Amino acid sequence: PRGRLTQLVQANIANLAGVPSIVYGIVGLTVFVRWAGLGRSLLSGALTLTILILPVLVISAQEAIRSVPRELREAAYGLGATRWQVVRHQVLPRAFPGVLTGAILALSRAAGETAPLILVGAVGFIAFTPRGPMDEFTVLPLQIYDWISRPQSEFHALAAGGIIVLLALLLAMNAAAIILRNRYRDRR
Repeated sequence: PRGRLTQLVQANIANLAGVPSIVYGIVGLTVFVRWAGLGRSLLSGALTLTILILPVLVISAQEAIRSVPRELREAAYGLGATRWQVVRHQVLPRAFPGVLTGAILALSRAAGETAPLILVGAVGFIAFTPRGPMDEFTVLPLQIYDWISRPQSEFHALAAGGIIVLLALLLAMNAAAIILRNRYRDRR
């Protein structure tokens, strides 16, 4: 229901979406690395990115649900549907493309983030693949930076390849968001 608490939560979620990513890194360092005792691990990095993209996911889901026409809900109620049936069979299927698009775009943002992960413990170079959630980790943007800062030309070629991989990944995720949104929109 609309009330002061709802408005307060809405305002805070909107504010969190505009917070710089480095602040989320500080929160991740404080909460996950130090207080929770997870150390500088892959799990700490994943949880930090989770809180980073959560406001974007919530806002996109809210907007997608609000975009479902009120007349559709009222028609379902008029035919005797319960509140849960209206949500399950009418609202969520119509809102799904918007929620999916928001989720993919939020994951695209997370794929390119480096600043919060540096604070949480991403290292510049790892010669092994992490085997578990408590292992050390790195991220592609940080790895590209490390390669480009080295004097050998071979590392510059690796950095160029890493940039192409990261760019292709981000373009593919954005294209998938557009395609899935259009595909589900046409099914309505």
